[in-house]
Amino acid sequence: MRRRRRGAPGSRAIALSLPSAAFPAVSAPPRRPYAWAWLFALSQIGGILIGLSLGWRWGLPLILGAQALSFWATLWPQSRLLSPVLVRMRVHQHLVWLTIDDGPSDDTPALLDLLDRYDAKACFFLVGERAAARPALVREIVRRGHEIGNHSQSHPEKWFWALPPRAMRAQVAQAQQVLGELAGQPPRWFRAVVGMANPFVAAALQPLGLTRVAWSARGFDAREADPERVVARIARGLRPGAIVLLHEGAPHGRSVAVVAAVLDHLTQAGYRCVLPLQQARAEIVPQAAADAAGVTATP
Repeated sequence: MRRRRRGAPGSRAIALSLPSAAFPAVSAPPRRPYAWAWLFALSQIGGILIGLSLGWRWGLPLILGAQALSFWATLWPQSRLLSPVLVRMRVHQHLVWLTIDDGPSDDTPALLDLLDRYDAKACFFLVGERAAARPALVREIVRRGHEIGNHSQSHPEKWFWALPPRAMRAQVAQAQQVLGELAGQPPRWFRAVVGMANPFVAAALQPLGLTRVAWSARGFDAREADPERVVARIARGLRPGAIVLLHEGAPHGRSVAVVAAVLDHLTQAGYRCVLPLQQARAEIVPQAAADAAGVTATP
């Protein structure tokens, strides 16, 4: 019997981008971005046929019900009906994914110092136009070991949910190009403006390999200026693997104080802020090294 060591020359390289056992759904770009259209069309055609054959008393509720369901899925950030979305990390450890929207802004340098102080990592979901105006801040975010995410090109918060296909593609693709050029690599994550993702978002994300990210703990800090109230709201959704939503550059001017209060609460509660891909790599590499050090028997 001949024995061969794993990891010998010619063996397959370890794909570090693969999710680990602790993060089985690290990245989930849309695979069937137009599936909703077929289902919606079938529901409307079915409603018409039922209306013609059995009466509109039965057909009309089916037609309107499918339209209402599509509208609800657009407005509900955690809905998976129109496209895949990450709502939380599947972990049992006290780990959370801290995400900060709407930058870069005047708050960014202070936030980076704050994150360093707490030894915390975050994903900054940046607006393309704001990033182009502050390129040094984008590079500093990456240099400090944090991630960036795509948060649209111009942040049209009042009508993002209603954008038609061409405008939606432009918002996502333009931001992806700007952020990729400034950061040195394109973002992997996308967050819809105000979290609302209409039926055309999936088709815009799929060719860029973007994964939509929502949240499971939210403090409404874009409007709420009181750090204690923000912390109390976030605490209600705090669980191992929670995705925490925060903002920078809020009109009330207290974003840094709010983030500081949240970080302090997370630390006292025993939570650590990590980035999913970095955590996955940290788990995969030691296991791969152990595998490489082992031996396998071949006949």
